[in-house]
Amino acid sequence: MSMPEVEAVNHPDEVGAGGDGPGPVRRWLRADRVRAVAIVLIVVAVAWRAGIATRGWFSQDEFVIAAQASAADLTVDHLLRTFNNHLTPGGLLVAWLMVRAAGFTGWPWVLLLAAGQAAVGVAFYRLLRDLLRPGWGLLIPLCMLLFSPLTLEATSLWMVGLLMLPVLLAMVLAVAAQVRYVRTGRLRHLVAVVLWVVFGLAFDSKALLIVPLLYLLTACLFCTGGPTRSLLATTRRYWPAWLVLGALSAAYLAFYLSRPAGALNGPRTPGEVLTFIGDLVGVTLVPGLLGGPWRWSYAGDGPPLADPYDVTMWLSWAALLTLVVVTVRWRPSALRAWTLLLSYVAMVAVLFAATRLGGVLSPLAGLVPRYVADVVVVAALCVGVALLGRSDAEEDDVASWPVPTVLREPGAFAVGLIAMIMVLATVGVGTLWSTARFGDNWRTKHGRDYLSTAQSELAVAPPGTVFLDDIVPDRVVAGYFWPDNLQSHFFRPAEVKPTFVTDAESPSMFDETGRIRPAAVQGRRNVPGPDETCGHRIDGGRTTRIPLDGPVPEWPWAVYFGYLSSGDSTVTFRLGEASHQFAVRRGLNQIFFRLEGGGPAVEVTAADPSVVICTKVITVGDLVPAR
Repeated sequence: MSMPEVEAVNHPDEVGAGGDGPGPVRRWLRADRVRAVAIVLIVVAVAWRAGIATRGWFSQDEFVIAAQASAADLTVDHLLRTFNNHLTPGGLLVAWLMVRAAGFTGWPWVLLLAAGQAAVGVAFYRLLRDLLRPGWGLLIPLCMLLFSPLTLEATSLWMVGLLMLPVLLAMVLAVAAQVRYVRTGRLRHLVAVVLWVVFGLAFDSKALLIVPLLYLLTACLFCTGGPTRSLLATTRRYWPAWLVLGALSAAYLAFYLSRPAGALNGPRTPGEVLTFIGDLVGVTLVPGLLGGPWRWSYAGDGPPLADPYDVTMWLSWAALLTLVVVTVRWRPSALRAWTLLLSYVAMVAVLFAATRLGGVLSPLAGLVPRYVADVVVVAALCVGVALLGRSDAEEDDVASWPVPTVLREPGAFAVGLIAMIMVLATVGVGTLWSTARFGDNWRTKHGRDYLSTAQSELAVAPPGTVFLDDIVPDRVVAGYFWPDNLQSHFFRPAEVKPTFVTDAESPSMFDETGRIRPAAVQGRRNVPGPDETCGHRIDGGRTTRIPLDGPVPEWPWAVYFGYLSSGDSTVTFRLGEASHQFAVRRGLNQIFFRLEGGGPAVEVTAADPSVVICTKVITVGDLVPAR
């Protein structure tokens, strides 16, 4: 045999298809098999989450921000305003560009979320490789992050994704830069830390928590001694970082508090706070870290709420406590890792207890998974440290852990290994189940059905079809978003837009399903007039007061005015302090219009004193489909 033939027989894996050695893909795979599997896991997670995102669609916040982006110019004032008390210039910029480019088309938004999730996954794996001991164990914390049901909102709902995915990316990259700064002391790594914190703050104020996270991470993982000694050492050794990050945080807070924002409610009772923390940590977070919640509560078009079974919830607590006890017993650094996680969870709980309680929805606040999406990053990192240890730590390898004598027996070791495999399999199956049930819940979208029906109806509507502005159903956009729940706002990004007018003789309206129907008004009517033939007579240029059959409060009402006129004229119609002018035509006619006012009576005045107008039917109320 020739030399190449001998090499091919003795080392077949080293020879590629052309006989010149392994191909580039095989060489890349063989160079680091853990990395290859990690990349596959990231691709699978992103593709799976993208599939779930395509089953859903826009929700209430997305409709609101899309309407606002469609109407606004790209100005500094627009980007630096608060949205639902979130200061998110980066999110508003991306939303403005995407709404202008894609409108209500779903796939560009899915691609945006997929790109963000992929970036977080790759950055987190690189952090794990840099911080932890190498080996297959790196895939455990990576899978915790990639597949956690607690991050499903951030990868399925684009408004949540615009806020959370950049913050998660900034958190991961800031931690990675902080680790390098602590190890080397080089200024460029500190600059990277600051830049990544600024990047996170550009998308959500919650990125402020990155600063105390970096401080606690440095104290817990890179300093020795008791709590006081560790905190003092952290402050003294790395004071330039805390000085710069503290100044940045103070400047950001000062600017944020100077911006106009909605009033924040505070907790009303200590019991409300305790219930919230119990739900957030006990019902949502701990089961979610171990594959839960396994069951979701339907929450309309918005993301579902965590609703775990009692048995699985307590089992998840037992599993977590067991993991904590075992890792603390066998690895000295594990206690510091769990302390870091507990500290960050406490910061998140205090933040939301101070800003999300005291309202109508506060009893449900602790069941919202997105509130702890960033905790998943910290939890996965701490689990990795507890299980594997830091790559630069001066402690024994896993093989030399102080294992009790009884557990060194082959039979006991086999039982332990089988138990560990069963636990991991159970968590994996639970994650699959929780994610699948989220997808089933997520596919129900009233807003999508409403808009789709309305677009189909508008496409075939006859010319001259006009609408008085009205609100969309509450299940599409809730009333507390007013005025962005108005149809004139809702349809701004739509491909086919309705024509809205201030008054019309025969307007149309959308019913609850989005179908176009003739409009009518239902509400308070006028009392019968003194003239049995004419009803209420309006003539001579005088103002005629017409009582209603009951007072109406101050509100944007729809008004129906049916009349018989002797000629053409302009009429002024008043309800309380509000008035509306419209034209009347000779003969028997009607007109519908909008008027924001209130009171027990209306007043009508014809501009032309020679015109006589008779009216028997005036209705002030809500638009309803005509029978």
